[in-house]
Amino acid sequence: QVQLVETGGGLAQAGGSLRLSCVVSGRTFGTYIMGWFRQAPGKEREFVSAINWNDDRTLYADSVKGRFTISRDNDKNTMYLQMNSLKPEDTAVYYCATRSGSSILSPRPSAYIYWGQGTQVTVSS
Repeated sequence: QVQLVETGGGLAQAGGSLRLSCVVSGRTFGTYIMGWFRQAPGKEREFVSAINWNDDRTLYADSVKGRFTISRDNDKNTMYLQMNSLKPEDTAVYYCATRSGSSILSPRPSAYIYWGQGTQVTVSS
């Protein structure tokens, strides 16, 4: 069973930065794709970014492009999301997710199989 644990959420001011981490455990690390999603109160879960673990290809939502950076550390089995120039509209619960068996980066939540429990990010104006 794959387990994902997010950490690093918290409170930041607009224009500030936070870094989220997602530690993967429970199986031999050969995951093809990992992604970050977020969900604000009353809204649907939306795609933030994804990374191909094997070749480092990345994909970003337009709303975070140029501000957020996704990365991974094979040795630590950890994925990161560096969030800079935060805006109040970035406030949400952030989730990491993973899928295997495909190298296609997908922005669809339904394409991911395993999910973390989420970490709250709150950006004040």
